[in-house]
Amino acid sequence: MTPLPPKFPITSDQINEVVTRFYARVRNHPDLGPVFANHVDDWHPHEAKIASFWRNAIGLDRSFDGNPQQTHMKAADIKGEHFALWLALFDETLQDTVPPDTAMAWSALAHRIGRALKMGIDQRDAPKGAPPKLF
Repeated sequence: MTPLPPKFPITSDQINEVVTRFYARVRNHPDLGPVFANHVDDWHPHEAKIASFWRNAIGLDRSFDGNPQQTHMKAADIKGEHFALWLALFDETLQDTVPPDTAMAWSALAHRIGRALKMGIDQRDAPKGAPPKLF
């Protein structure tokens, strides 16, 4: 079977650059920085894993091995409101780093993934028996 083409044109180097710039901003963010600092001891391997995640999600390769939903669910200090901050910072990084069409396509993908992750966190943190939040 022929692999599907990437969802949009981008190189591995561009992905690496976005990830590196994004996490530099995260480390300095007043709300996100402390949360990430609780979970990331060595930034280089973390950034490499996240770049692998994005190459997989975009369709450049299938080498990513991990479960982002499970990882986020285990981190009790990650809250639903963090995702809007994360996405805004990610969008800024995309706009500053890649061509506009690529930024728009990657942002749409990130927002879909972010909504799914947030939904899991919101359900985790909801009072027992509460109806699920759908957005």
